[in-house]
Amino acid sequence: MQQDLKQAGDRLWRATGYSLAGLRAAFRHEQAFRQETYLLLIVVPLGLWLGEGPVEKVLLIGSWLIVMLAELLNSAVEAVVDRIGSEQHELSGRAKDIASAAVMVALVLAGLTWFMLIF
Repeated sequence: MQQDLKQAGDRLWRATGYSLAGLRAAFRHEQAFRQETYLLLIVVPLGLWLGEGPVEKVLLIGSWLIVMLAELLNSAVEAVVDRIGSEQHELSGRAKDIASAAVMVALVLAGLTWFMLIF
């Protein structure tokens, strides 16, 4: 039992390290992620201030975190496609376009959430 807990703790520690490395890589290599991170630094305090009650605060901040999530997944898709090769391929272009569309949908969701809760 104690050994199982130690192994679970070790896995959690390693997984946290991998996740933080991913955030650092996205920030270092992806301009859009950097821009969205800077906006997050504005959105979080603003959401805490403007939200009336915990649900509104979570919706305001969470909608922007969904943008960040979509951007991370978009960046991962782009990195994998670029790793495969530099030649043009219909499926590679489609994968990148679909991942980009996910970011756009998340941005629309965040915009609608902020608009409907603030106005």
